[in-house]
Amino acid sequence: MEIKANSTDTDLRDVDLDEELAGILTAISIVSKRLAKKLLALQKRDESTEKGGNPDEQDE
Repeated sequence: MEIKANSTDTDLRDVDLDEELAGILTAISIVSKRLAKKLLALQKRDESTEKGGNPDEQDE
């Protein structure tokens, strides 16, 4: 089923608002990616310490 946009739908859209929302969503995405990386690093660190290793020291 296709939905066609009415001309009134596109007339009501504010280009500046759309750009601002796109910027906000991009920022949220970047922050989410950083948080995911930090969580992954914490998980790996916890797994390493559970195995008896110390992630801050070099293995001999």
